[in-house]
Amino acid sequence: MKKITLIFGIGIVALGFFSFSKSLVTPIYFEVPKGFPKPVYDFKNNPLTEEGFELGRKLFYDPILSKDNTISCASCHLQANGFTHVDHDLSHGIDGKIGTRNSLTLQNLAWKTTFMWDGGVNHLDVQPLAPITSEVEMNETLENVVNKLNQNQEYPELFQKAFGTKKVTGQLTLKALTQFLVMLTTSNSKYDKVMRNEEKFNESEQKGYILFKNHCASCHTEPLFSNEHFENNGLEVDPTLNDYGRMKITQKSSDSLKFKVPTLRNIQFTFPYMHDGRFSTLTEVIKHYNSGIHQSKTLSKQLLEPIQLTDDDRTDLVAFLKTLSDKEFLFDERFSYSKK
Repeated sequence: MKKITLIFGIGIVALGFFSFSKSLVTPIYFEVPKGFPKPVYDFKNNPLTEEGFELGRKLFYDPILSKDNTISCASCHLQANGFTHVDHDLSHGIDGKIGTRNSLTLQNLAWKTTFMWDGGVNHLDVQPLAPITSEVEMNETLENVVNKLNQNQEYPELFQKAFGTKKVTGQLTLKALTQFLVMLTTSNSKYDKVMRNEEKFNESEQKGYILFKNHCASCHTEPLFSNEHFENNGLEVDPTLNDYGRMKITQKSSDSLKFKVPTLRNIQFTFPYMHDGRFSTLTEVIKHYNSGIHQSKTLSKQLLEPIQLTDDDRTDLVAFLKTLSDKEFLFDERFSYSKK
């Protein structure tokens, strides 16, 4: 598999980020998949190293980040499901508390400038603060997390290896988590192999790809399968949640019912779907776009006219969407709880 390699690990000492010898850490060279745009994440401010990545991976799976030490990042972001959850519609937190939204997948984050369904976070380095401090998720403070990590037998040594200091700080904790998260790159699905002329779609997948380009690609733009915008996709408001999306952040009525366009990569495994997890299957999702659009003032202009797919069309479209599954990513030991 040919990849373009961008070297972001060089010049660590010159950047002044580390106060110790460059020879003590092992730089990671972030690989940009062929056909992908340039990442937007600024690696100069957080040079990737194996030590930082391993520390971030340990933190990601450690419930020490939550108030009662029961909930980890992985509790809602399971690798085999594209780093989201599938066992309930809405995210669950400490004490069995239920959140207000379905967790987004954690994939190809180096290309994102906004995070959360409403774009309430605008930088990957601070993204973990949202679940850590949420009352219905981890319900913790960064200060308490730092105190627990400093008192832990393992973490001071791991921070020493990664950052040259045994003193755990909030900034270094977040940077370590980011080093893990930013490496969650998926780019080896059947779709990718077809684009690289390594494989071919079957007849149904090819028909589905044509349908996708005609009806879906304006929002789910290749190769990341999201245009990173916020759209009203015609869902009626859940009367219990009363979630109006982006408007909560901007306070603009023009953003009412708009949510982040999620990536479709690994969509076969990232159910349930939509910001509130209301749909369990891809068939239900396509049925919504085909005949279930709720008209409103902020409805995405791409959805003003019904798609009108036949039963065969819907079957073909699902067949194509399944080609976006990257099982190498879903079972990559580098991203798992423990490596062999």
